[in-house]
Amino acid sequence: MSLDAQGVPPNPLDPQERLNVQPLAAGLEDLHPASAPRDEDSAITKAEKIERHPYENGLLSDEPPVKKVRLESAADATPPVAHDRRKGIAPIKAEYLIHPLGSRHDRTPATIDDDAAEASPSVDRRDQQDSKKGKKKEKSRGQNKGRSFGFSRDERGLCQSRATYPEFSPGECQYGDDCKFEHDLRKYLKDWKREDLKTLGGKCPIWAQKGRCDSGWKCRLVGSHMQEKELADGRKELVLVERDGLADAKAGADDEGSGTGIVNVVGTKAKSDLMKRRIQTPKADEYTEWLEKSGKESSKDHGHRDGNEDDKRDGGANGETVLDVRAQYKEPPFLPSEKRRIYFGPETPVLAPLTTQGNLPFRRLCLELGAQVTYSEMAMSMPLLQGQKSEWALMKAHESELQPPQYRANPIVTDYDNSKDFKFGAQIAGNKPFQVLKATEILKNLCPHLRVIDLNCGCPIDLVYRTGAGSALLDSQSKLEKMLRGMNAVSGEIPITVKIRMGTKDGKPNALKLVNRLVYGSTEASEPSGGTSGVAAITLHGRSRQQRYSRSADWGYIAECAALIKNHKEDSDSLTDTIREVDPQELPASGEVYFLGNGDCYSHADYAVHLKDAGVDSVMIARGALIKPWIFEEIEKGQYLDKSATERLAIIEQYVRYGLETWGSDEMGVGTTRRFLLEWLSFAYRYIPVALLEYLPPSLQDRPPAWRGRNELETLLGSGNYKDWIKISEMFLGPAHKDFRFEPKHKSNSYEIEAEG
Repeated sequence: MSLDAQGVPPNPLDPQERLNVQPLAAGLEDLHPASAPRDEDSAITKAEKIERHPYENGLLSDEPPVKKVRLESAADATPPVAHDRRKGIAPIKAEYLIHPLGSRHDRTPATIDDDAAEASPSVDRRDQQDSKKGKKKEKSRGQNKGRSFGFSRDERGLCQSRATYPEFSPGECQYGDDCKFEHDLRKYLKDWKREDLKTLGGKCPIWAQKGRCDSGWKCRLVGSHMQEKELADGRKELVLVERDGLADAKAGADDEGSGTGIVNVVGTKAKSDLMKRRIQTPKADEYTEWLEKSGKESSKDHGHRDGNEDDKRDGGANGETVLDVRAQYKEPPFLPSEKRRIYFGPETPVLAPLTTQGNLPFRRLCLELGAQVTYSEMAMSMPLLQGQKSEWALMKAHESELQPPQYRANPIVTDYDNSKDFKFGAQIAGNKPFQVLKATEILKNLCPHLRVIDLNCGCPIDLVYRTGAGSALLDSQSKLEKMLRGMNAVSGEIPITVKIRMGTKDGKPNALKLVNRLVYGSTEASEPSGGTSGVAAITLHGRSRQQRYSRSADWGYIAECAALIKNHKEDSDSLTDTIREVDPQELPASGEVYFLGNGDCYSHADYAVHLKDAGVDSVMIARGALIKPWIFEEIEKGQYLDKSATERLAIIEQYVRYGLETWGSDEMGVGTTRRFLLEWLSFAYRYIPVALLEYLPPSLQDRPPAWRGRNELETLLGSGNYKDWIKISEMFLGPAHKDFRFEPKHKSNSYEIEAEG
């Protein structure tokens, strides 16, 4: 804006009329020097601007006055931040938001408690009474307890004596005319069985893999492996087709349902013998008896000597006084066998043991996408000892899990034979030493294809915690150490590992003390046995039981524990005194303990940071893999992968194929596959394509506002409504059975989010 010769600006309202500018009083020019008018100055006052455009350019904030920032001077003003990432909210680009952030329609979902899948929180009955009295009902939150899935089965089932046989050559039914199942094959196919699926190319995935289908006529894709043959007498017979001359269809009647390439299958007879206590565990029994006797004698001696200074002596470099009970110490009945050597390193990202979602099909999927180590779902020791079919089913593994993990030659690692290593390990839980010792010995005998046996000491589930198992063992470190030492003694060549949390109470972590104890051995002289626990690896989840998922994992604390392990590797000789000197047979096979971190790993960037900053040997991934199974592929390639909606749908289809191979292609198997697919989609929908994000890396703790994808399929895959998950399942499994039910784990997924329309 130009000034005239007298320094007077033009009149913006009437250029023909000159403005009358009064000169400043003497002395005021120095206090208030004149400044050149800015280009944006005009005759429109600030009040008029606010009236016309109240929310533009920050002229008026929609926040209450108490939240506004008052700037005393220009020096106090902070320049606008170009990348203002809001904590807890996924930074989605504006063009993909359904409603702008901060608008009245913006409804960013509350943080979902991921532990709702495990825990059983108490419900305040007063809230239920209030709702019955007609008070305003709040939006459902928390967990759906006692979920029911209905059932998926034929209206009338086909007798097993007909299920896998030709029409005119059935097997013999022991119930004869009293059998409640259908014997007329054509009537069953016409009236009682639902029509064949038209998905998956119309071909049964089991038949495509094995050349025969164990479900026989019950298969929902039976049209791909049946035909009608005309016999010499002119009759037409329905027969099942076998491919490549494989074993006849009668082999499919195996009640174990071993499936395609399944190992660690425990037969019906073995489970029956377990139930009837016919399978003995001599080593576990002998070691448990020794633990009990040693514990009683040690407690008695400790009580007798307590307070007697003459019976105390200096032990250890730190000047601790401990009771000298070496004279009363009795050797264990036997020492551990030499263990198979294992390896954890940067090239071996680990898939965590996952309740419900860590099933065999999902593990196969993650292996295909780059996972190097897998674990079974947590199995409880007592049901294993009782031969429960559901618990032993968790031990099944696919033959792909028997392949050795990835390994790059490391000069520090000695005597490790990668060709003899596996990818699959079992995880168990128990609250008493005799339980876990017996379960370990039985696993060693019945499941030869195990990389490790892992003891769960981190499960926060109330049902497990109240029995003294899971994370409750963190407060009983002496008992936990005995359990691990005993497991190590009876497991044969299978190494023993343990998974722990920071502690049970928030703000009172005790994992560092526990790690020290497991690595160096107990320091209490009253302990019945010396030496170390013999664990080959320790995994630490950077949260307490009480904390659950309310905050991010504490990788700083994980780093402290990792430093302790590192010091042990470097200075084990100098830090071990004569009392705590370790017998070589009590050490893990590698002579060192591997240490893994767990918590909030959601990208290859997180993985690399944890390896470098925390100093862990590897990282165990849980929710990150559920939301984004190709995280292992990203880690291997070292970059983000922007999977298109079509590619993600192909991954879902592969899961469905693996599910049918595992649970069967009959009506019940289709229903089971659908149920577990929906369980997985309850996590997978939370993935936001990286191309839609304003900033990287993404965070597991962020929750997205309502957003739309780059196409309709991407929007559907990101829907939090469980009805949309069912639509996705129907793309591959057809319409759900009329009696099928699905309730999401979290109640907030049961309703349409208002912001999504």
